[in-house]
Amino acid sequence: MKILAQNKKAYHDYFIEETVEGGLSLKGTEVKAIKEGRANLKDSYVVIKDEEAFLINCHISPYSHGNIMNHDPSRTRKLLLHKKEIRKYWGKARQLGYTMIALKLYLKGAHIKVEIGLSKGKKQHDKRESIKEREMEREMRRQ
Repeated sequence: MKILAQNKKAYHDYFIEETVEGGLSLKGTEVKAIKEGRANLKDSYVVIKDEEAFLINCHISPYSHGNIMNHDPSRTRKLLLHKKEIRKYWGKARQLGYTMIALKLYLKGAHIKVEIGLSKGKKQHDKRESIKEREMEREMRRQ
């Protein structure tokens, strides 16, 4: 499994409670651009409409050797998930304070997969505590 893009800020801003793996419906130039490392998941999230899941705000820069048929960098992309998974996570995401965000893009075999996390937002004091914990772990490793 080769990680192509990662949303590191999500682990700082959210409590990740559950994760699910899904596929993406991509165009040819998008696949090539992702393999070049031109994907950004910083502000991306998942929306469910009519029992279909869509990835929003995932920025994939245009392919460097593309032509006039190159893709739109910030278009909405369909997620390939089972209906049961969509219903399960949609029910949980409707609860107060929960959202679904994209955590990683990676290669699994010949397919590009996305890891989606069901998450709840952190408050400012929670973020400070997680920073303190991370710093303490670093100090323990150094000794």
